[in-house]
Amino acid sequence: MESPHGAAVSAEDFGLEGPRGRVFRNVTFSAEPGELVAIEGPSGSGRTCLLLALTGRMRTTEGYAETGGLRLPKQAAAVRRIAALGPVPGVSELDPAFTVAEHLGERALLQGRYGSPLRALLRPRAERRAAAEARVDEALEAAGLDPATLPKSGRTSVRDLERLEALRLSVALALIGKPRLLAVDDTDLKLSDAEREQAWALLRSVADAGTTVLAVCSEAPEGAQVVRTAPAAEEADAEEADAEEAEEPAAGDPVAEDTVQEPTTDEETADAFAEARRA
Repeated sequence: MESPHGAAVSAEDFGLEGPRGRVFRNVTFSAEPGELVAIEGPSGSGRTCLLLALTGRMRTTEGYAETGGLRLPKQAAAVRRIAALGPVPGVSELDPAFTVAEHLGERALLQGRYGSPLRALLRPRAERRAAAEARVDEALEAAGLDPATLPKSGRTSVRDLERLEALRLSVALALIGKPRLLAVDDTDLKLSDAEREQAWALLRSVADAGTTVLAVCSEAPEGAQVVRTAPAAEEADAEEADAEEAEEPAAGDPVAEDTVQEPTTDEETADAFAEARRA
């Protein structure tokens, strides 16, 4: 049975192929509501594109997936209403010129105006303001961020935040909308070992509270379900050997004058991001 808080996520032969080649393929997994799922792989392996696809923000071309009982890519718009993005470069980045308070105030305002039922908008202004402040405080507590501890409290600019503090702020902003699924990119990027442990502890606490968490990383933590966007080393070597053997012309066979240059992963990913922005 689907949890009223977290969203179950599953995929079967899920894949994305762009104009220049495959971005990711053959992704198959199943996660229960409130589970922590680590999308592991090297940079450029399509892990961010997979994250966006599972949250309804990138249309795929192969297989299918379900998020919260909603079929992807057919019901992508409905999935976007229950899934929130933490930090995703190029998609949901923090504005470095904004202060922490400005980010929180803006998100609370948008949530109150567009993310609340109509009856909530009919309540007295003071009551709506109190409800918004309570929602922000709850999100900050869940993200482990206390603005009072920052150099200039809520007036601290995003550009002056440490990497872990910025991650906590992004998670808090996402949690203001009380999503059933939280998606975070580059979880362990530019973090020390101690900071990495704190980041995973944060995401695990969010999952333990009931919200399903998808987190992109280069190395998954213990206890998380792992979904990989690149084959194991031995599988990759075998595929490369098979490809070279297939491409090698037999004796006496004519050699093609024109060879097609295989696309780089960066190019494939750029194509996929372009499609996501158009969507």
